[in-house]
Amino acid sequence: MTSGNPMQDKLDDLRTRKEQALLAGSPRAIERQHEKGKMLARERLEYLLDPGSFQELDMLARHRAHAAGLEEHPYTDGVITGWGTVDGRKVFVFSQDFTVFGGALGEVFAEKIHKLMDLALKVGAPVIGLNDGAGARIQEGVVSLASYGGIFYRNVQSSGVIPQISVILGPCAGGAVYSPAMTDFIFMVRESSHMFITGPDVVKTVTGEEVTLEELGGAMSHASKSGVATFVSADEKSCLDDVRFLLSFMPQNNMEEAPVLDGGDDPERECPELRDILPPSPNQPYDMKKVIASVVDDGEYFEYFPHWAKSITCGFARVDGHAVGVVGNQPMILAGVLDIESAEKAARFVRTCDAFNIPLLTFVDVPGFLPGVDQEYGGIIRHGAKLLYAYCEATVPRIQIITRKAYGGAYVVMDSKSIGSDLAYAWPTAELAVMGPNGAVEIVYRRELQQAADPVARRAELIAEYTEKYANPYAAAERGYIDDVIDPAETRKKVVDGFRMLRTKREELPRRKHGNMPL
Repeated sequence: MTSGNPMQDKLDDLRTRKEQALLAGSPRAIERQHEKGKMLARERLEYLLDPGSFQELDMLARHRAHAAGLEEHPYTDGVITGWGTVDGRKVFVFSQDFTVFGGALGEVFAEKIHKLMDLALKVGAPVIGLNDGAGARIQEGVVSLASYGGIFYRNVQSSGVIPQISVILGPCAGGAVYSPAMTDFIFMVRESSHMFITGPDVVKTVTGEEVTLEELGGAMSHASKSGVATFVSADEKSCLDDVRFLLSFMPQNNMEEAPVLDGGDDPERECPELRDILPPSPNQPYDMKKVIASVVDDGEYFEYFPHWAKSITCGFARVDGHAVGVVGNQPMILAGVLDIESAEKAARFVRTCDAFNIPLLTFVDVPGFLPGVDQEYGGIIRHGAKLLYAYCEATVPRIQIITRKAYGGAYVVMDSKSIGSDLAYAWPTAELAVMGPNGAVEIVYRRELQQAADPVARRAELIAEYTEKYANPYAAAERGYIDDVIDPAETRKKVVDGFRMLRTKREELPRRKHGNMPL
């Protein structure tokens, strides 16, 4: 029935279409999504973004693959795209809708994401992808595969220019995993999100291995074994809360700085507890995260890959209100050695911070690289070089604090002065040496020990002498390899003053297409 007012009729038609777009999935599909404990695509956007800030794009887009046998052609085509704000700062988001074609990607679905990513890159704002889809839309064939390529290409064009965050809130399989893999951060939810190239059935057919969905591609597998999931949450809401928190440490793009948030922690505050944190014996562990919490603002430390490569800890914090990236060897795990996984984790973190103008604070207590046939055959030389390369190319302000052991090549790799650290401080307990006293004595005094009347007593004497002479920060301080030996209680103050001084740091890299990192 018409009202006789042409404009009113048109507006009624528009409203009807938009209502259809808002409920694009069937009631049964919506019910199933809720039964699984999952939010709907629009509910996730409402929860993530500031209230009322979402501006939708392509709400009335529909697929045109009629020949492919897709009878229905609902509005939105299975993905909701647009922009909004998080804490008042602009972000671009796409949210895959599992209730429409199982969130499978077709041509129009991908075109919506392409348009969104192009816009985000032009205006310089983060992109957040909420992934919950069944992969390529089989009916659309090679068109959907080429459409994925368009997303991957844009991920790379945007890399290091705008922050890219992937949130996996359901299945993400086959080629679909490669877009998240090229973004800066991947969030997963325990029990409900899964990522894999080939599923359990294919694995069983090809290799005979029996594995569950959760074991193969679940959040904890990717967080602890593969190094794919940066952050893991217990449920969708806490996951989206973490995304908002992470954004508070990120600038809008590579030309800007992260927001400054003053929590009121006194920049002049001393850390007397650090005088007692080291155990009496250099072979006993302590928790480097306690050192970090003591130095940064309000003890707040958002750890990156907390379940993977735990002999190194990396994460975001604030110092004097400014975002910093923190890297620290963790003596609680394998004595804080560098191995293949920890070098790779820290290298990725250092490059992420450098790309987005986030200064680096490095705490060093490293006995060396992990020895062993597995490590050598696994390429510790190549992987260790990634971390070395990442620090060498980083132009952001960099401060190094040596708390205890700083031995051999591992000391050099951990942001030493010689590879471009701006300020290097050591506690009086620091031991800068080519190797630990025991190993050094075995090599340097081998012949003397063979000829000694009492080799055990002589070895103990030589180790004591070597420890007194070399296991201290003063030889390095004499040569300027460290800028000062400090009272641990002054660590926060030194770091605050150092970063204040370095705020105007400008360093240009040589002109080139790009370096050739030892990948």
